[in-house]
Amino acid sequence: MVKSGDLIQRIFSLTGDGGFWELAMEVFRYQARHNEVYRQFCHDLGCDPLQVKTPEDIPFLPIELFKSRKVVSFAGKEACVFTSSGTTGSVPSRHYVADLSVYERSFMTGFRHFYGEVSGYAVLALLPGYLERQDASLVYMTRRLIQESGHYQSSFYSNNMQDLVKGLKMLQKEGVRTLLLGVSFALLDLAGLHPMPLKRTIVMETGGMKGRRREMIREELHRILSTAFQQEHIHSEYGMTELLSQAYSKGDGLFACPPWMRVVARDSNDPLELIGHGRSGGLNVIDLANIHSCSFLATQDLGKTYPDGRFEVLGRFDHSDVRGCNLMAEGL
Repeated sequence: MVKSGDLIQRIFSLTGDGGFWELAMEVFRYQARHNEVYRQFCHDLGCDPLQVKTPEDIPFLPIELFKSRKVVSFAGKEACVFTSSGTTGSVPSRHYVADLSVYERSFMTGFRHFYGEVSGYAVLALLPGYLERQDASLVYMTRRLIQESGHYQSSFYSNNMQDLVKGLKMLQKEGVRTLLLGVSFALLDLAGLHPMPLKRTIVMETGGMKGRRREMIREELHRILSTAFQQEHIHSEYGMTELLSQAYSKGDGLFACPPWMRVVARDSNDPLELIGHGRSGGLNVIDLANIHSCSFLATQDLGKTYPDGRFEVLGRFDHSDVRGCNLMAEGL
């Protein structure tokens, strides 16, 4: 009998493509056995997990079910529950986390994979609208990055823009490598009120206008931020409440995944059909760090994948495109 602890060790031992799909099949069989919601979803699709022989046949759970079901692959009490922000009156997603050390291992190892040790940076976080919510996974991740950074200027600066500007100028003067992580509308506010050249600084947006500003395409957002902060590239973080891993873009609009995460595209008109690279479709995420919930999720994002494993996000579906699932009809 495969145990989750053994799978976790192997998940974070992955270094490239080698072994990913074989391990994904093992995680699928584990979750089809231990996750009641996922098992019921497979049943509703007429999918017998024992007959799934290739990764292409693995069903992807609609991410909307995190709003109406307890999607877990573990017994007992959870360590915490992360919830999405949503909009006024909407039902938030809930991610029941069995072991916070798995989440920490995922985001710390993922950050190191793309950017090196966080101790090499001052981490300044501009996350209004998130910081007020202690059940936000982004806040949890950022707080740990700030702690691991260890720099005296590393902190949240959501409601004290003047202190943020002062800190940025001090770091520029000292020549300290800096990560400025912010939600899109807050970075736009900073760009409009306090444009300044930021050297040795990674400006990273996490997306989201949260109703504070008009929505804009990523190219327009990055152009404004690049001009204001004299940056050649604006970085982006791709994550969500329902995942325990993040993908990163270093400025070209293409996101790269850590070794235990993959993104594939599905046909917009037939959500059970995967499509090839370079075609627009719904994005399905495989996040093996989600060992205690579900690792195979059909998101509401629209995008494309590329042969080198990277992907881009083009927008969002207005409504769920997943059909034939009794759980969806019952829960939403």
